Amino acid sequence: MTLRALMLAGPAKAAELFTRLADTTDTAVKTRERVFAELKAGLEQHVDLEERHLFPILRKQPDTKDLIAAAIRDNKDLRAKLAELEALPKNDETFLGKVADLEKTFRQHARDDKRELLPAVQAALSEEQVQGVVEKMETSLADAEQARLDQAEQKRVAARHEREGREQAEAQAQQEQDAKQERHAAARRAKEATRAAIEAEARVADLATQEAAKQTHDAARAVTVAAQRITERAVEGVERTAAVASAPQKTGVFFWDMMLGLSAAQPGRAAGTREASRSAPVSQRAPANEEMIQLAEEVLVVGKRTVNTGTTRVRRYVVETPVEQQVTLVRERVVVERRRPATNKVTGEAFTELTVEIVETDEVPVIAKSVQLREEVVIRTERTEHVETVRDTVRQDEVEIEQANTRQPARAGVRG
Repeated sequence: MTLRALMLAGPAKAAELFTRLADTTDTAVKTRERVFAELKAGLEQHVDLEERHLFPILRKQPDTKDLIAAAIRDNKDLRAKLAELEALPKNDETFLGKVADLEKTFRQHARDDKRELLPAVQAALSEEQVQGVVEKMETSLADAEQARLDQAEQKRVAARHEREGREQAEAQAQQEQDAKQERHAAARRAKEATRAAIEAEARVADLATQEAAKQTHDAARAVTVAAQRITERAVEGVERTAAVASAPQKTGVFFWDMMLGLSAAQPGRAAGTREASRSAPVSQRAPANEEMIQLAEEVLVVGKRTVNTGTTRVRRYVVETPVEQQVTLVRERVVVERRRPATNKVTGEAFTELTVEIVETDEVPVIAKSVQLREEVVIRTERTEHVETVRDTVRQDEVEIEQANTRQPARAGVRG
């Protein structure tokens, strides 16, 4: 492989990775992390090859010192951008914009290598020396690839061991959990058997106690009922005897019964009047020559109650508004120009097959949206007071007085 093909292979692979990374979305975090890690490794390997194998050669040439200084600054800037992107969350809204900036920087770096760095190296070295540099670079690439494979294998072995250890720990924990559950189940069964035996003994004792208590209660109740019946019969006999002894014996003749006071007094109208008069309160008794007429009136009582006068409804909904914004995009196209050389001296390889591949690129808009607070709508109730006059009619009692001597009607009323 030639030096040019070797140095151009890195930018071609990086362009493919940049395209894959730009096609990802904010939700594909794992994919972005994987593609970015591969891109970062490729770019670091490219600049490492330059610094290890090309820069020492160009430092020996007095006319390429400025070129080396600019290339070192470019590599430092490239590493800084990679470190910033590595620390940035891969679902950040500025991630793709920073990736596009990195791609632009690396494309300029690759153009400088192709136009200035590689021709300077080929001009400073012979064909054998260039081939030696290529072999060293290929050896470095092979060692890096082998190291990557070894690291991947170590990761796979470590992951397998970790998985096996985790599975073994989970199996052991499951066995311990099963044994613990079995011990708990055995203890629970023994406890339930003991409780069942105690409850059975308690039920037998309760049944025996309840039966004895029931028999005792029935006997006591029978004794109480018998004693009560005997007492009632004795009381009835005593009452009949007392009634017969205290009751006066009538003569059978109404006149003699009236004379001897053996006739029962009949309640009359006067007695009833006296009883009613006696039961009436003293404050409500009116003199015999007065009559009282009560006059009533209505009083307007105004209360308050809350009624529903309507409902105010505030509904939030989403509307879509078309917006537009102008953005400046860069398009790179390959321009092939054939011109007469300034000198006829051949500097580099000749009479060999050479293929140069240049990637044409276009910048495309990357759209991201962020949500920000635009306005607040506050909903509250305000209370005000107002005075309202309530009108209605009320009733009242009045009296009409007609004097006996004048026969002239007179009206009188009681007003509050």
